[in-house]
Amino acid sequence: MKKLILNARIFTIFGYALLAVFIISCSGKPTIKALLGKQTPYEKYVQSLRLAKLHQSGLGQDWLLAGTKVLQDSLLLPIPFEETGYFRAEKPVAFGYNFKAREGESIRIAAQAKAREQVTLFLDLFEVEDGRPRKVKHLESADTIALQINYRVKEDLTYLVRLQPELLRSGSYTISIVSQPSLGFPVQGKGNSAIQSVWGAVRDNGARRHEGIDIFAPRGTPAVAATKGTVTRVDETPIGGKVVWLNDDMANQHLYYAHLDTQLVQPGQQVIPGQVLGLVGNTGNARTTVPHLHFGIYRSGRGAVDPYPFVYTPNQKPLPLQVNTTSLGQWARISKKEVNVRLSPDKNGSLLTTLNKNTAVQIVGGSGNWYRVLLPTGQSGYIIASNIESLEKPLNNLQITTNTEILAEPMPDGTPINMVKASSKVTVLANYSNYLLVKTNDGTLGWLLPV
Repeated sequence: MKKLILNARIFTIFGYALLAVFIISCSGKPTIKALLGKQTPYEKYVQSLRLAKLHQSGLGQDWLLAGTKVLQDSLLLPIPFEETGYFRAEKPVAFGYNFKAREGESIRIAAQAKAREQVTLFLDLFEVEDGRPRKVKHLESADTIALQINYRVKEDLTYLVRLQPELLRSGSYTISIVSQPSLGFPVQGKGNSAIQSVWGAVRDNGARRHEGIDIFAPRGTPAVAATKGTVTRVDETPIGGKVVWLNDDMANQHLYYAHLDTQLVQPGQQVIPGQVLGLVGNTGNARTTVPHLHFGIYRSGRGAVDPYPFVYTPNQKPLPLQVNTTSLGQWARISKKEVNVRLSPDKNGSLLTTLNKNTAVQIVGGSGNWYRVLLPTGQSGYIIASNIESLEKPLNNLQITTNTEILAEPMPDGTPINMVKASSKVTVLANYSNYLLVKTNDGTLGWLLPV
């Protein structure tokens, strides 16, 4: 085991340097560095494990399995979201975070690690296609130093973040997922509350639907560029009145500003975010209404899309961490008669299961006043922190009547880690199904099946 740990750490430090100095062989084949040039940091690390033959070890196989298994994780989280957790060197682990996002949002995902030794975290974003088994498509990876992903959402879908520490490292992590608008607000000095007519509202007695949002502001308020772009049209039409069309240089879309009182740009003009395009008015078919800007977005090949997620700024912030962080990574037990385990840190979140008093759970993270727990089955969910207690106070002592194996897992094929001889006593700390979580006289923590 010590040799395995030493080999892993040596390769972690020098692995990428060794890859960099491989030279072209006599046969003229590409260098390994060239072959790996387009790989994600996660894929490069997997390749490094294979080159060091660590993928053949038990720990290496467990690490690879954890990274694959978490892609099927069903936890669905509200955003904004923030979690602090702990990982142990002796147990390879990966953390999964599912969330829903709308086209036009910009998702910012950031992570950081805190450990006594330098540790590398791998942060990846996937698009999820629900099914059995569900399919995922890799979208973005974070640089292992910056550990941040900024992703402009292109479709209304479920997305999955995978966070996984490198092999043989212990430490804590904090991850945050927040949503921001991908465009600036198109009316100077205004914000969410100025949006009073939204996408899809009925127009002309049902003859058509509203293909945009209306942002109300006093006449003469500047209407500004929501992004860097090129003015493509400055026109006047019966419906839109005085309009400006802006091609978004950052995305394949066109922004539409209508009912302007005054136009202050010319076709072909380059503009930057915040630059004034015109002044709010009520021209066109809005002449009987109070002044406002009709703001629309048209995507090439698709037509009009809902602009709301593109400009709406969420007011919420992630809940501050309120749990006891010293419990992270520790075993604990349910303290109430029946406790719900949910798929998100929310009382209205989907129910995963219900646990009885004294059932053992392992605390792996915290978000707000919720603990993220790992059940002995391997399932992960959230429990309100006040429904969990530490194992500091034992439940009772048990006299062993026959030689009994202590197992690493509460299951018939669990891995034996110790043997308790007949007439010995063990301290009972919690239970799961028919198994007891016990501590032996020599300090071993594990499971036994009473006989």
